[in-house]
Amino acid sequence: MDVLSDLLHRARASNAQARQLVQRPPWSMTFADPPPLTVIAALGGHASIRLDEEPGTTPVRLTAGDIALITGAGRYTIADDPDTPPQVVIRAGVKQYLNGPAHQNLAPRTYGDGLPGATTLLRGAYDLRDDFGGRLLGMLPPLAVVPAGPRTRGALDLLAAEVAEEEPGQDAVLNRLLDLVLVLALRAWCTRPEAQSPSWFRALATPAVGDALRLLHEEPARRWTVAELAGRVGLSRAAFAARFATLVGEPPLTYLTGWRMDLAANLLRNGDDTIAAVARDVGYEDAFAFSVAFKRARGLSPSEWRRAVQE
Repeated sequence: MDVLSDLLHRARASNAQARQLVQRPPWSMTFADPPPLTVIAALGGHASIRLDEEPGTTPVRLTAGDIALITGAGRYTIADDPDTPPQVVIRAGVKQYLNGPAHQNLAPRTYGDGLPGATTLLRGAYDLRDDFGGRLLGMLPPLAVVPAGPRTRGALDLLAAEVAEEEPGQDAVLNRLLDLVLVLALRAWCTRPEAQSPSWFRALATPAVGDALRLLHEEPARRWTVAELAGRVGLSRAAFAARFATLVGEPPLTYLTGWRMDLAANLLRNGDDTIAAVARDVGYEDAFAFSVAFKRARGLSPSEWRRAVQE
C-alpha cells in the first residue's frame, strides 16, 4: 500500500457520509459543528463557501465541477450567494430552519426542492482518527478549492449517479467513490502553486525516496537501518540519507520514529494492550526504550498519555 493510501485508511474513524443538495436559489446552509474534513463538489449551478470563524477570509465561489476541501475550520456557510442569510443551521446532524421552506427528501441521501434552475451540490463528511487524521489535515489549508478538471469530473459523475440509489452494497460503493474523489482532489491541490503540501507528500513521487517511504509504511516495526533502506532503493548509504533528509525534511529513521509514535498513540488510545505489547507492535523490543521515545515525542509516558486521552 502506498503512503497516501495507508494514511487515508488509518485516518478514517468511521464510514464517510455522502449527501446531495438540489436547491433553487436563494438558499443558504450553515454547518455549526462540521467534521474534521468535508468534501464539497458543485455538480451544477454555483455556490459560495464562507468560513465564519476565519477572520479576514473572503467567500470562495464554486462553479460546476469545482471541489472544495474544508478542514476543521469551525463553523462555515454554503449558499448560492454570500449575501443570502442562513436559512438552515445544521448542528450535531440536526437541521434548524431559520427561514424559508424545509428541505424535501427527493431520494435517498438527496434533499432540496428539485425545481428547475437548481444548484446541485455533493457533500461528503469524514470523521478522522487521532494523529493519522492530523497528518492528513496537515496537507491542506482551512479551505482548498480544486477547479474542475477531466479527471475529477468522471469521478464526480459516478458519485452523483450512485448517491441517490438504494441498492445492496450501496454504502461500500459510496465510500469508495467518495475516497476516489478525495484522493483525486488531494493530488490536484498539492500540485497547485499556492499549495503548501508537506514535504513527505512532495517526496512520494521522487524515485528512491518515495520507495523508501512506502517501505517504512509497509513494515514500520521492522528494524530498519539506513544502509538497508539505501540498498533496497538502489542508492549508496550517504546518497540516500542526504536525498531523503533534503526532500522529507528529516533523516529516514527520524521519520520512522515519528510514524511509529503515531501508530503507538492510536494503539494506546483505542486498545487495551500492555505497554510492552504496544512497544513490540511498533518495532521496540525494549518497553523502556519505547517509553523514553514516546515521552520525548508526546511529553508524557505511554501510561500517562493513555490515561489522559481515555478520561
